[in-house]
Amino acid sequence: MSSQPPIGEIQTYDREPGVPVIRNINWGGLRTLYIKEVRRFFKVQLQTIWAPAITTLLFLVIFTVALGGRHAVPVGGRDVPFADFIAPGLIVMGMLQNAFANASFSLLVGKIQGTIVDYLMPPLSTAELLAALVGGAVTRAILVGCAVGLAMALWPGVHVSPHAPLAILWFGVLGSAFLALLGVLTSIWAEKFDHAAAVTNFVVAPLSLLSGTFYSVDALAPAWRAISHANPFFYIISGFRYGFLGHADSPVLFGALVVLAIDVVLGLACYALLRRGWRLKN
Repeated sequence: MSSQPPIGEIQTYDREPGVPVIRNINWGGLRTLYIKEVRRFFKVQLQTIWAPAITTLLFLVIFTVALGGRHAVPVGGRDVPFADFIAPGLIVMGMLQNAFANASFSLLVGKIQGTIVDYLMPPLSTAELLAALVGGAVTRAILVGCAVGLAMALWPGVHVSPHAPLAILWFGVLGSAFLALLGVLTSIWAEKFDHAAAVTNFVVAPLSLLSGTFYSVDALAPAWRAISHANPFFYIISGFRYGFLGHADSPVLFGALVVLAIDVVLGLACYALLRRGWRLKN
């Protein structure tokens, strides 16, 4: 039963000052902010969806042309054609990078333009605000992933048919949520666009490129293999690749739990900082 009166009906409340009228989830406000976040990136979809898809497809074309399509990569004891090996990694890498880009922009542009009050004043709880920001970023990531996957499915010599849809969904959505939460943390901390760009260039890009997207970590020296297993991006890409190939460089269940645990920790950190208003209410 809704705690809000019907539209057009004035309702009085016998309550003490400070007692909230909206006692449950503000679905209307949550939906409005989510739609606002989606419309913001969709209005420039050539830049936010199709351009990343084309850039990711170029990675596939360049590497497959350079190797002549003859190279195979051992994964889980089976040799996989190189194009089929890197295609899932490129799809999820594009999803991760765009989820971070979307989430790291929302609060930061409000702080710079002085419109952060539009996020803080509406009757939204901290959890609702965080859910809308992350939901918008994950939506952009899914759209980019679908665009890249469609382009690769039409590209000759590449096979991206799903093998384990649940793994694709789990690592795709939770991986995107991981980068979205990291983007929210960045937008809370950053005071200018250079700060967000620094996180992109020195954290997100290196971790995504050194996560086994273009190579199997089993071929690395033991020291570098251990470093790769400390990279959370590795578990996302390995698990997402399992969804297409049926083989992975790491235990899929362990990787799924690692990604879930990271999402929980980052979610709690974002919630605590947003609730305090750190660097937002100054």
